[in-house]
Amino acid sequence: MVSQIRTQFERLFEKQPVLVAAAPGRVNLIGEHTDYNQGFVLPGAVGKRIYVALAPNTSGVLNVYANQYRERFSFSLNDIHPVKGWPTYLLGMIHQFTEKGKHIGGMDIWVDGDVPLGAGMSSSAALCSAFGFAMNEYLGWGMTRLELALAGQKTEHQFAGVKCGIMDQFASLHGRSGHVIKLDCRSLDYEYIPFDFPHYKIVLINTMVSHSLAGSEYNLRRAQCEEGVAILKKHYPSVSSLRDVGIDQLERNSDELPQKVYQRCHFIIQENNRLLEGCRLLEKGDLRSFGALMFAAHEGLSSEYEVSCPESDYLVGRARTFEGVMGARQMGGGFGGCTINIVKDDQVERFIRCIQEAYLREFGKNPEAYITEIEDGAKILSG
Repeated sequence: MVSQIRTQFERLFEKQPVLVAAAPGRVNLIGEHTDYNQGFVLPGAVGKRIYVALAPNTSGVLNVYANQYRERFSFSLNDIHPVKGWPTYLLGMIHQFTEKGKHIGGMDIWVDGDVPLGAGMSSSAALCSAFGFAMNEYLGWGMTRLELALAGQKTEHQFAGVKCGIMDQFASLHGRSGHVIKLDCRSLDYEYIPFDFPHYKIVLINTMVSHSLAGSEYNLRRAQCEEGVAILKKHYPSVSSLRDVGIDQLERNSDELPQKVYQRCHFIIQENNRLLEGCRLLEKGDLRSFGALMFAAHEGLSSEYEVSCPESDYLVGRARTFEGVMGARQMGGGFGGCTINIVKDDQVERFIRCIQEAYLREFGKNPEAYITEIEDGAKILSG
């Protein structure tokens, strides 16, 4: 792969890159909507990546090229501001670096990758991570992986207009092969949890449904959780988020909460509990019991948090009946996107074929499937 990147870079810019870096997309095994409730998430970096090659130039200009789009742009380093499309992530990272007093001269940048767009694997976070990691290494800034992750998060906020949490960037930069990351979204403390099951693959099935409701409904769910915290805080002054609430405390005061607020709070508290139990199961190597928690998480996402859709429910329902599937659930914010499935490797092809045929009959769409496994985070490939 590196030799191919070098060849394409030289053909485009008439010189060799000084450095080639890569950063992966991510999946989240369990723990949805827990991040903004200061809870835990359990992501892992996956074997699909964004690649960045770079070399300095003497023009004082940023020249960028995306191989997958066959698009080339040039930007003055004296006028960095948000733009439409993928270059805004590179510009946003440069803005973050200059805000920290880092000097950046003219640069030629080549980008490519195989992280599927719109599939919930966080291709934008992988782009920010790969570019930031490459620049940090080449210019010797000595920034930590956490600092790069925070720069990527701020880029999403300020240049892409997406008020995301830290999980995507954190996983892309901190991923470790054979492990998922138990990340505390309050303190940013983290722990590697073993996920070394060589006879299983992670299979994402794309509902091909856009997240049309995700923005407004996301904000509503967040507000409902905050409403629940405000009510419970009257009884438990130390509570600052649902992370601090036990299920018994919620039940004791359930009559004070509107029904929908109670349901949202119940799901978040249980989802945090599922994640903590899931980590214990993975450390014991009990994938079957962990998979049962994934199915339970989907039930909660669908019936309590109400962020699923008929297509996701259908896919998870089919997966539940398929031999060789350990667990499945909707992944991401909801209202479409992908389901995540843990499937025995000798059943993967049959699983995908059967699920695609059934889904096509039911919804008239052929869902895309992505096969991956847990890999390392951002790294330098050459330079």
